Amino acid sequence: MIRALWTSASGMAAQQTNLDVVSHNIANVNTVGFKQSRANFEDLIYQNIKDPGVVSADGNRVPSGIQVGLGVKVSDVSKIFSQGSLKHTERDLDVAIEGRGFFKIELPNGGEAYTRAGNFQIDNEGYIVTSEGYKLMPNIQVNSPETLVSISISPNGKVNAVRNEGGTQTVEELGDIKLYRFVNPAGLKAIGQNLFLATEASSEAVEGDPNTDGFGKLSQGFLESSNVNIVEEMVNLIVAQRAYEMNSKGVTTSDEMLRTVANLKS
Repeated sequence: MIRALWTSASGMAAQQTNLDVVSHNIANVNTVGFKQSRANFEDLIYQNIKDPGVVSADGNRVPSGIQVGLGVKVSDVSKIFSQGSLKHTERDLDVAIEGRGFFKIELPNGGEAYTRAGNFQIDNEGYIVTSEGYKLMPNIQVNSPETLVSISISPNGKVNAVRNEGGTQTVEELGDIKLYRFVNPAGLKAIGQNLFLATEASSEAVEGDPNTDGFGKLSQGFLESSNVNIVEEMVNLIVAQRAYEMNSKGVTTSDEMLRTVANLKS
């Protein structure tokens, strides 16, 4: 009965983590480029009262044995990098990736991060930056923004500025957007602000041109929506709640059985 208490308690703890993960997904259902997370579970060690295959006292070999599991734990929380749906915005600096690639971002401390969120801006120096002011890498700078009419970004990453100078429109090439991909994107470390850091689990980033070698193509005037399926997450929420309740019933039942034993009189 004591074993059942701890087993049920491990189930409650695991479902609490599951609930945290599902709630985080639901909270970010409208976050640009967000990738849903999933809690994965594994059973804990077993108490082997009788090993499978041992020879019993009468000489027969036991076919299955007696193994009692000691509960569950969260093995990992993995990111699912499936493609989110594209939303048409008609804004020049909204760029969606159709494929596996990531944008590279320069952090204030000089480090590098990666993102799928393509809702870019132009800062006071003319650089293309994220909503937090972090520069897109390689850096792309718009000179003389007062003459800028529009910015065009091709599916293969060519960035051009259309200018109006003295009533005449000219086209200036500003640079190229590069994309980056990983052997194991699930191994990236999420740090918030739609940013990921490369880790030993993800491998080093591989640089490439958009629309080549599976990096994905760029779609200007679109944003990639979160890949969270709200109906699926609501079902997961209900399942987590019910599992938590059933495990709590296991704790209650074990407690009642212990109370019965404690109240036995000789």
